[in-house]
Amino acid sequence: MDLIDAVLLGIIQGLTEFLPVSSSGHLELGKAILGDQSLPKESLLFTVVLHFATALSTIVVFRKDIIHILKGLFRFRWNEDTKFVAKIAISMLPAGIIGYTYEAELAELFGGNIKLVGFMLILTALLLYLADRAGNTDKKVSYTNALIIGFAQAIAMLPGVSRSGATISTSVLLGNDKTRAARFSFLMVVPLIFGKIAKDIINGELTYDAENFAVISAGFIAAFIAGLLACTWMIALVRKSKLTYFSIYCLVVGLIAIYIASTS
Repeated sequence: MDLIDAVLLGIIQGLTEFLPVSSSGHLELGKAILGDQSLPKESLLFTVVLHFATALSTIVVFRKDIIHILKGLFRFRWNEDTKFVAKIAISMLPAGIIGYTYEAELAELFGGNIKLVGFMLILTALLLYLADRAGNTDKKVSYTNALIIGFAQAIAMLPGVSRSGATISTSVLLGNDKTRAARFSFLMVVPLIFGKIAKDIINGELTYDAENFAVISAGFIAAFIAGLLACTWMIALVRKSKLTYFSIYCLVVGLIAIYIASTS
């Protein structure tokens, strides 16, 4: 993988992490199109680095919310801020447990399984189509909702299922306010990403060849900048109920992926 490929994949990750079209699915498609011959473990390392970049862009976009929440936590009171953190913690449980238990099996899916990506993109398309037809409300995410949304996030660990699409759609279908659904969706993944990276560093799994530092750095920077733009844009799109366009896009790309996988 050269610098140009890394930048292209970084842009793909930054845009698709927040836009409901599956970042993992598009990364797999992108690597297949660009002819990436990396071993599954090396490919997963690059994917994790790009996800780390978009997690940082989330923190930048929601920095005021995060600072406000942290201030609330330091007061050691059971208020809206601590309740929000509790809901985030609950939402992390399904993905955390499944990711830890089936880490090896999930890693094997990130090895160019284009047909799986295609079917999962079609599933994403269906979720987005249904969510776009749900009416907006003023309802906040409840504790039960947080757990259900957490299961949606766990399913989105499969390449081709959009994490933001699955979690936002699930939240909206549960009757929650669309803007709150987007905010919760984007913030709930940040602790998981940092936790995953910390675990891999401690276990010594995120090793890499020093010669690849420039390539990984280029992908990281591209993903971070693209993530800043996409996160801000996505919040506005969810509020205006513009998910149907992404539903059509996921359906088309999913069908193309299945066709290519079937004929290759």
